[in-house]
Amino acid sequence: MSGLLGHLWSRRQAATVPSMDGVLRPNDALDRARTLPAAPEPDNLVPLGPDLVFSSGADLFRLTAASPHEGPTHVRHLEAAVTALAASPGGALAAGLDGRGVRIIGGPHDGTLLDGFGGRAVRCPTAAAFLDEDVLYVCLGSTHNGAGDWQRDLMEMRATGSVWRIDLRSKAARCVADGLAFPNGVLIDGRKIAVSESWSHRILRLDPDAARARPEVVLDDLPGYPGRLAPAAGGGAWLAIFAPRSQLIEFVLRERAYCARMLREIPRQMWIAPTLRSGASFKEPMQGGAVKVHGIFKPWAPTRSYGLAVRLDAELAPVASFHSRADGRRHGIVSVCEWGGEIVCASRGDGVLCALPAPSSSPQGKAR
Repeated sequence: MSGLLGHLWSRRQAATVPSMDGVLRPNDALDRARTLPAAPEPDNLVPLGPDLVFSSGADLFRLTAASPHEGPTHVRHLEAAVTALAASPGGALAAGLDGRGVRIIGGPHDGTLLDGFGGRAVRCPTAAAFLDEDVLYVCLGSTHNGAGDWQRDLMEMRATGSVWRIDLRSKAARCVADGLAFPNGVLIDGRKIAVSESWSHRILRLDPDAARARPEVVLDDLPGYPGRLAPAAGGGAWLAIFAPRSQLIEFVLRERAYCARMLREIPRQMWIAPTLRSGASFKEPMQGGAVKVHGIFKPWAPTRSYGLAVRLDAELAPVASFHSRADGRRHGIVSVCEWGGEIVCASRGDGVLCALPAPSSSPQGKAR
């Protein structure tokens, strides 16, 4: 009897999700933000000198600070979808290419293609960050699925991601951490690096000089799936949370036989899984009275998509958040950065770039 009760209790615990409260209390800041000109499905954002570079599919675009309202200028078409993007202090770009590797554009290593790390194919680059012109950190989300197949990777409960330190002069690659559940953001954090681990809903701090050192958990049990990290003015960081967690999805993840059959037999858009934009079809899961009342989408409804950008302090604790709720129009925030005195967010779910005024000073308080 005690074994049965323990089993039932563990299943109940597995289906719990932390509420958005305190610093993460919902608001409509993203929906009130002004819209910037963008290409369809804007993704990775990086400031490059006075300009802003972003990806859309396999293309790179540039917005100029002098004329941000004139629309983006096409920079380059690459050989695969850009799934990671980083800028070096000298202005070089590192573009992660889904299923192909990492391409260096500009700088002393212009044209270099990194397609293998330590004998491992670079199949799923998800994030990158330059330490300097010659050293690059890269997150590989999975060895089984490409970056575009992130929903499958989650529902299969994979933990095959890794973080690598690349010497661009010698092309030598050293694994900093392995066995991670879809590392999806990386940030230089003093002598260490911070990494977001999407499927474990947390942020880790890694020592790149230690051989396979145990990661330090600095922020845990987030209410959504954390994605890319970007430095914030005055210290700290910006975190993009690209989709929300829910009790229903957590429950489905526990039912492995059901989940496997769902992946095998049901069209992807109908999976009980997080997404960058939901509500496009009445056939989707989580419709009906729990979501709409008299045809109106409730802002507090359970939802498979959401918009959320979080400001972190120097200790990587959340101090402010910007939301687009269940009934909002800025879902699927995949990247956040500061540019031209504003916070720019890429809403891939709704295909827009939006901008908010940047904080006037670094935050002093923090949430615990």
